[in-house]
Amino acid sequence: PEAYVPDLTLRMQLYKRLSGLETDTDIEAFGVELADRFGPLPHEVRQLLAIVGIKALCLATNVEKVEAGPRGIIISFRDNRFARPEELIRYVTAQGSLAKVRPDMRIVFTGDFESEEQRMKGVASLLRDLVALIEKPALTKKK
Repeated sequence: PEAYVPDLTLRMQLYKRLSGLETDTDIEAFGVELADRFGPLPHEVRQLLAIVGIKALCLATNVEKVEAGPRGIIISFRDNRFARPEELIRYVTAQGSLAKVRPDMRIVFTGDFESEEQRMKGVASLLRDLVALIEKPALTKKK
């Protein structure tokens, strides 16, 4: 907000830096830097940092769209592709009745996300799980 960083040029420089951050660690460090320079982070800044983190996770998992509401999260993948589809199938299956693949290839994760903060945390947690599926070492077959 303008009240937090009054100088427009500096605010634009900060936005530019923020747009290039790709890891939770970098985003968290940026938040610490902002707090050191300008004081405690207002709600709008904390929310922006969370959104940038979710965007980075979406890029890492090929998630094209996320819809989050009070009753769940729906994700869709760019070109309906996930790096490790077999791991994704295992993950969705392990969720039982809390996850299902719709005919349009979107995946619905049911949950209780009444507040905006719960939705943001739920989306970030889900996307981190997907990143872990991608990074999970492949099982090697014994000869």
